[in-house]
Amino acid sequence: MGRCDLDTLWTFVVNRRAQLLTDSYLHVSAVVQSVLLATVVAVVIGALVYRSPLGSSVATATASAILTVPSFALLGLLIPFLGLGVGPTITALVLYALLPILRNTIIGLASVDPAIVDAARGVGMNRLRVLARIELPLAWPSILTGIRVSTQMIMGILAIAAYAKGPGLGNLIFSGLARLGSPNAVPQALVGTILIVVLALILDGIFVIIGRLTTSRGIRD
Repeated sequence: MGRCDLDTLWTFVVNRRAQLLTDSYLHVSAVVQSVLLATVVAVVIGALVYRSPLGSSVATATASAILTVPSFALLGLLIPFLGLGVGPTITALVLYALLPILRNTIIGLASVDPAIVDAARGVGMNRLRVLARIELPLAWPSILTGIRVSTQMIMGILAIAAYAKGPGLGNLIFSGLARLGSPNAVPQALVGTILIVVLALILDGIFVIIGRLTTSRGIRD
């Protein structure tokens, strides 16, 4: 990229910095909310089915099937029911984020040493307490890995949600691509794309820190 192109890009960033900050915040906010919702749903489903090979297979296959639906098609199916904007966007992101978290939840819970579970039951813990205090903490590193994968995945998918008037940097990219040929079209689309990549890396770094703070040293080592 030549100096003139870099100057144009920097000028665009400086002139639109307020809007870029707003769009970046909305993008990250939508992703974080979607991942949190997907984590709750996926962990609950995973905890219900991980002991059943059939249940695990059905749950994973269903989440996999959702992931194969093209983003435009899924948004198009949701718009008649949820309208435009945040509703279909968050719903689509939650559905797309389910598979990695659900699969890793099932794997993490199933890999807990049965002897540890038996020992906990032997000291009087009921099924729910064993799950909450033993199994889920031991499965947490695996669950967190799924969360990180889902976060990276839906960071890019959210850009397509501009089709449904969703929040975030996708509107910047779509607007730039729709105006190709005008002076600011390429910088607009390029800045939106670069920001998504940078924000995805920052979020992943935050999850790494969270993992180190929330995983016991014995498991981590």
